[in-house]
Amino acid sequence: MALDIATATAEPQLHEGELAEEAPAKRPQFRRRRFSRLTWRILAINVLALALLGGGLLLLGEYRQSLVDAELQSLKSQAQVFAAALGEGATTDSLDEGEQMITQRARDMMRRLVEPTKTRAQLLDAQGNLIVDTAVLGDAGSSVQIDPLPEPEPGGVIERSSGAAYDWIVAHLPWRSSGVRASEAIRRPADDPVAQRAFGGDVAGAARSAGPALVLRAAAPVQYYKQVLGVVLLTNDGSTIEQTVRSVRLAILKLFAIALAFTVLLSIYFAGTILRPVRLLAAAAERVRRGKGRQFPIPDFTLRGDEIGDLSGALREMTSTLWLRMDEIEHFAADVAHEIKNPLTSLRSAVETAARVADPEKQRRLLTVVLEDVNRLDRLITDISDASRLDAELSRDENASVPLSRMLAALVDLYRDKVAKPDAPQLKLDLPASSARPQSELPVLGSEGQLVRVFHNLLDNAISFSPAAGTITLRARPVGDVVRITVDDEGPGIPESKLAAIFNRFYSERPPGEAFGTHSGLGLAISKQIVEAHRGTIRAENRYDRAGKLLGARFVVELPAEGTRA
Repeated sequence: MALDIATATAEPQLHEGELAEEAPAKRPQFRRRRFSRLTWRILAINVLALALLGGGLLLLGEYRQSLVDAELQSLKSQAQVFAAALGEGATTDSLDEGEQMITQRARDMMRRLVEPTKTRAQLLDAQGNLIVDTAVLGDAGSSVQIDPLPEPEPGGVIERSSGAAYDWIVAHLPWRSSGVRASEAIRRPADDPVAQRAFGGDVAGAARSAGPALVLRAAAPVQYYKQVLGVVLLTNDGSTIEQTVRSVRLAILKLFAIALAFTVLLSIYFAGTILRPVRLLAAAAERVRRGKGRQFPIPDFTLRGDEIGDLSGALREMTSTLWLRMDEIEHFAADVAHEIKNPLTSLRSAVETAARVADPEKQRRLLTVVLEDVNRLDRLITDISDASRLDAELSRDENASVPLSRMLAALVDLYRDKVAKPDAPQLKLDLPASSARPQSELPVLGSEGQLVRVFHNLLDNAISFSPAAGTITLRARPVGDVVRITVDDEGPGIPESKLAAIFNRFYSERPPGEAFGTHSGLGLAISKQIVEAHRGTIRAENRYDRAGKLLGARFVVELPAEGTRA
């Protein structure tokens, strides 16, 4: 069994001069900001949603309109009560003048009725003349207008500041147009449309705006046996409604301010939990890229259990893999130099000796040595070139479904034709019984060309170590989620201490009689690299019978079956 074995890491060659030229153009700039763009975006999204909710609640259009309707209905009912009282107690029916209102009694009754309320009441006679106005003291010609004093602002500085902020916000909201008509210029109470409807015998009411204030009016006819003798006109400034809506809005503003403060603080905290580790990871990656040596570790945030932790773990693994690859490149370069130096040393010695030897026969033998060394160098450089390109080839190859049964059968037929000699080892292929099931093809996902390369190397080794007329068995079976392929020979086996070392690069232990330098020692190393790139495993072992007698060597390759997860 040909232990033509050595590992080869196909690494892309890094040219220091090229990196030095490209780095300045690609180097990222990390600027420290007190608030990053991501923080502003998080704040904007959270605050905007809260502001839209708060702004919608501040409108309160339907709530305010319901208060207006309820107050207007109450005012109409009050006007009906006043009109009914006046119709019963301040009217008279005489034979000479007929039904009429007793003016002085009506004044007295109206003031007494309105006294417990804050409503302004006006009484009009049948001709629309004003009889009494509770907002005026005295009679016409000696009247005094009564204006209620504004109530003092409650609370301290915070409440007054909140009230001022409320007034400014409400002044810019379009709520006043909801259900409220702009008042027209009314010179006389009798010209009011509400009073006009009351003169017609109806109870009427309306809400109008008078500048920034809301004015509610209701009117009811004063009747005596269906005869309209006057109209009671009640007016309310709507301050109760405004105060109610104001208190609700101020409460909303306070809750909004508290929620806004918590939202801002939580957004900043949330942004910090994202930005701080990301900044640390970015800075560490930059230090690793620009620094010398390996003294710049990547911070470990894997305990977070989130995407940031996953990113941290991935960066740490990537950095470790990078250092490992750099070590492998260094070792590979040292091994290549050592392996090339041996035939060069032999070649130089042969050339120097040939120049001093005059015997033609000895010169011929030395030239033979020179030719062998040149061929050895050629094979070695070719294998090294193949190994160095392997990673790039594996990254370019697209995975496809590979039917191992057909591939192995074609490979065995090719070898049978290649080694068709009487004393050549016999190749035996053992595959599952064919059936209509696709599983009989033993499909795996990968690159067919690279997999052929693996089994080509294994068969070459088995043939080189097998005795004359020996048997090499190539067997493939599905085992759980993997496809197991074994290559058995009847050779001398592998020393137990070398079962793992045979996969090292440039390790070569050839059978007796084989010319030195025929193999470079990279075959099994390349095979291992290809199998591991396909998420599989490869190992070597010896075969024994029940009595403990060595039967030969075995190489086992296991590849994930198609459809299984890595």
